Amino acid sequence: MAITLTRLSDLSAQGFDDIIDVRAPAEFAEDHLPGAMSLPVLNDAERARVGTIYKQVSPFSARKIGAALVAKNAALHLQGPLADKTGGWRPLVYCWRGGQRSGSFATILSQIGWRVETLAGGYKTWRGLVVRAVYDTPVRAPVVVLDGNTGSAKTELLNLLPGFGVQVIDLEGLARHRGSLFGAVGAQPSQKAFEGALALALEGLDPSRPVVVEAESSKIGNCRLPPEIWKAMVAAPRVAIAASRSARAEYLVRAYADLTADPARLSATVDLLKPLHARDVIEEWRGLALVGEFTALADSLMERHYDPRYGKHRERMAAPVAEVRAHSLAASDLPGLAERVAGAVRRVTVGSSKL
Repeated sequence: MAITLTRLSDLSAQGFDDIIDVRAPAEFAEDHLPGAMSLPVLNDAERARVGTIYKQVSPFSARKIGAALVAKNAALHLQGPLADKTGGWRPLVYCWRGGQRSGSFATILSQIGWRVETLAGGYKTWRGLVVRAVYDTPVRAPVVVLDGNTGSAKTELLNLLPGFGVQVIDLEGLARHRGSLFGAVGAQPSQKAFEGALALALEGLDPSRPVVVEAESSKIGNCRLPPEIWKAMVAAPRVAIAASRSARAEYLVRAYADLTADPARLSATVDLLKPLHARDVIEEWRGLALVGEFTALADSLMERHYDPRYGKHRERMAAPVAEVRAHSLAASDLPGLAERVAGAVRRVTVGSSKL
């Protein structure tokens, strides 16, 4: 039997024991339903081969060869990842359009006795719901942007806000990137996967309460912010953390400990700023990185690079700004600062920015 999704949240409400993506590995790697496991019934090379036969020989020949490959791969899955599944196991199986690949595998599973279901329209249906959520639907809750110059502990503060009753979306967390040249934290998701995670976060919002997001440019690393949330952020009131440059420099050294632990990598990242600064400035920064003068490097980067650019970016924003002063960004002081930010969020959403 095929289930039909009308909302993204319908998937978790179904309560399947497992979600199985039978598409080829390359399709799965680009994007997949949340929590899905990859059990391809055709690998990338097999899928390409069957497609070529379909176009150059005949659909009948392609289906015959495809069926043999599906049977072979299904046997491997049954003897491997699915070998310990009990009789009451209830999986959801999907492919690209809910067609032959998922139907073939589901038939085999159902003949064993498992309560298998397929997804009507397959991944294409899921992707359509994601597109509708991030491209066609305004953000359901009032948006507040958490602002502040580089090193203001915005991400840490953002993730403390739920403890004070504020709903948030961590865009950098979804994009797996800290939002600057120095912000890489490993492989980023594909654009489609980023949009899928964002769509789920947006659908889960309580529309009666503000949602806080961190100030970003329209791209976080390689991930682009979809237009609806970007429009909401541009127009949103802002709560800005105001901290001294020295406090921010100390915070950056602590927050980017992974980068300062690898001076060669840090120096190479500084080199990426060559198109924007004079050679002597780049050499000064590289020197500070290589000798471990990380606080001085952070201070100089903010003075000459980040703070001026933040200022120009803010000049283009017409939304009201409420300022929360931070005398310290030490880890022990952040919960108290987050509580003050939470109060400021509530005030800006009712029209007052006097803190």
